[in-house]
Amino acid sequence: MSRVWLPPEQYAEQLMKATGFACVHFTDERDRPVQLHSLYSPQHPWQMPGGTMEPGERPWETAVRECHEETGITVSGPPRLLAAVYGLPGDEWPYSTMGLIFDGGRLSDAQIQGITLDPEEHDEFRVLPLEAWRPLMPTQDFARLNAVTKARRTGAAEYFDTWDWGQM
Repeated sequence: MSRVWLPPEQYAEQLMKATGFACVHFTDERDRPVQLHSLYSPQHPWQMPGGTMEPGERPWETAVRECHEETGITVSGPPRLLAAVYGLPGDEWPYSTMGLIFDGGRLSDAQIQGITLDPEEHDEFRVLPLEAWRPLMPTQDFARLNAVTKARRTGAAEYFDTWDWGQM
């Protein structure tokens, strides 16, 4: 099998395209997940604070920036990875999706009451026991939340590779 050398820009055009995101997982002091209700994503109504990486931004920087924008909370490091997430492209989005979910820790009641939502993105937040989230979100979203909760409990990061756009 012979290989033909291509200039980097031509080789790059043949590679998979992907977008990146980063999120922060918070719980209250009783380990109940904190989720934000989305105004812009009916397919993912309840979400962790986070979002798409901007050019030149690293995942932890994205998580910190997005969390502050969406909740008013500034998380500090060092970053602790809970999960790596991957999804194949589909009809709704032409690129693969790769993301990292970081542990934001346990929030006190005062910190939770101090959450300031970005009214252009979210209209509500809730703190519920894990199983109470199951009927409020798509199966795939709950499976991701469950994996992140397990990672927090066990101390071992999870690999979640069924975030496919064809299933959303």
